[in-house]
Amino acid sequence: MSSTWKDGFLLKIVNIVVYFAFLGSNIYTISGPTDIYHTGKVTYLTPAPWAFLLWSLIHLLLLGTIIYQFFDRGKTVIIDGISWRFPLLALLTAVYVNFWTTHHYIIAFILAVLVSSTATHIYYIIKKYHESESTADELFVHLPFSLYHGWTTVLVILTAFDAFGVNALTHHAGVWTKVFVFLALFFLEGTATAYAFSSPEGDLPAAIAIAWALWAIFAQQRSSAFVHWSALAFAILALVWVVEALIGVALRFRRGHGGIALDEERAPLVGNH
Repeated sequence: MSSTWKDGFLLKIVNIVVYFAFLGSNIYTISGPTDIYHTGKVTYLTPAPWAFLLWSLIHLLLLGTIIYQFFDRGKTVIIDGISWRFPLLALLTAVYVNFWTTHHYIIAFILAVLVSSTATHIYYIIKKYHESESTADELFVHLPFSLYHGWTTVLVILTAFDAFGVNALTHHAGVWTKVFVFLALFFLEGTATAYAFSSPEGDLPAAIAIAWALWAIFAQQRSSAFVHWSALAFAILALVWVVEALIGVALRFRRGHGGIALDEERAPLVGNH
């Protein structure tokens, strides 16, 4: 039985409101032509400002999510599956961005953990209970939330350094700073690898989001040669695993189609008597 656009109407309206009030308003704050990434705290893990352009892609895809919820399949996944977790994610993200941009980094770190946990929970529900059945599912459900939970993993680490790390403009990178930066980079690269090979299909968008951040850290970090080249090494490793996973998915896809063709070729031309 198909649903009507009125099914789950209250939640659909709430999703629209929180998108434009919270997530939509963050596009300018995060990706607009401002200098918020040059006036905040600069740590030895701060990425180049272009890393945060990923937010714009996520928000654009989520605009499609808001539209997709009015279709039968979209209603099943977004309204029945994700439910009120999307408004919660939007609210937490907006509050996180506000505290981060106003340099309340310890509170922002706590909120980053909550945002990441919520995004990951949403993606877990989608991945486990709502497998992709169409291109629309991929573009407007799986892709944005996969990018979201991979990117928020990065934000937790970046905000932790904002909250507890030294200022790179006023302090040289000591031994412990280098150790923690190395461990953070190692964790991000390992997480990207785990995402890339987490299943037969992998969670490539999340892995790509982390690899993107690692390259941005490499591009930004110039004051410490150790941090600079460590970031490059881990960025290359993350990219290698992402590319390998992509090749694996392509080969499986090709073999699947080839297998069908092969079976058809082997089928008897005349039925058995």
